[in-house]
Amino acid sequence: MLYLPEAAIDVIKIFTLGSIGFVVAFLLTPFLTRFLYKYKLWRKEVRQKAIDGGEVTVFQKFHTAGETNIPRAGGLLIWVTVLIVILFFFILSKFTDIWWLNKLNFLSRSQTWLPLFALIAASLLGLVDDVLQVFGKGKYIGGGLSLKKRLMLVALIGLVGALWFYFKLDWHTLHIPGMGDLEIDGWYIPLFVIVMMAVYSGGVIDGLDGLAGGAFAAIFAAFAGISLFLGQIDIASFCAVILGALFAFLWFNIPPARFYMGETGMMGLCAVLTVVAFMTNSVLVLPVIGLLLVIESGSVILQLLSKKFRHKKIWLSTPIHQHFEAKGWPHYQVTMRFWIIGALMAIIGLMIRLLG
Repeated sequence: MLYLPEAAIDVIKIFTLGSIGFVVAFLLTPFLTRFLYKYKLWRKEVRQKAIDGGEVTVFQKFHTAGETNIPRAGGLLIWVTVLIVILFFFILSKFTDIWWLNKLNFLSRSQTWLPLFALIAASLLGLVDDVLQVFGKGKYIGGGLSLKKRLMLVALIGLVGALWFYFKLDWHTLHIPGMGDLEIDGWYIPLFVIVMMAVYSGGVIDGLDGLAGGAFAAIFAAFAGISLFLGQIDIASFCAVILGALFAFLWFNIPPARFYMGETGMMGLCAVLTVVAFMTNSVLVLPVIGLLLVIESGSVILQLLSKKFRHKKIWLSTPIHQHFEAKGWPHYQVTMRFWIIGALMAIIGLMIRLLG
């Protein structure tokens, strides 16, 4: 009989579930595509106003009306795939005694209940916003929730997560790589909410075909590695399934994009990323692993502050990937160079966490 050490079985489990996530998402894509195009789930006009109400002339130069017939809500592919895979192996484990099939079950109260809740709750809220942007009426083109309302909803999800971590799980320390755990007591709650909102602000990276998908793929690959080395195999498997779904998403969104991720993808991924970062005690390396999100959101914030107090721009357009478009970089060049930066920073962040 072939003997495999437990560590090897865990690695096989993670890679198997990641591959299954890719296959499931790949097979779901034709059905999702028909659904999105059948109901014309796309914006009717190109965005006309910036966050501060100003004109977006540079944005409109590179994002033409031809983009308005590309559906939103492509993020459905990611969280629906995760839901299908995790429920399938959980239910299967209840009806079979085959050890290796039971091993593939990665739904556990101690590790994946919270990430799954965050993913589904935030994705459903994002889906509501996507639908409102297509069919609703409001202050912004196509309706939809205002940025303030979306941030409030994200903060609410963060507050629920923070209270659960603090009171139910009794988490009240912050791990500092190389130094150990720092007791922060009640400050854990506002920290959790702030990180949740900060990660979501990085969702502005969803602006070029494949850019967000590649960035988040590198991030979740890093957290799968961290979880594996910490012995949190179910969290690692969870991240691997998300990674597999993201690979399938990228397969169909190499330019020209078949659909955009939309808020249902961005809100879900950002929420679950925050939860995973806290569950792996890796909050302080999150800005390193997710440096692209920091740069993207930071560029918007600095641009707004500069326009308000200096009355001039720092960059031609923000988020910063639009600046490079305006400088003459082809969109695929921006995307692939950002992918490289994202992958390198994910590796560096992974090493820092493991050294810690």
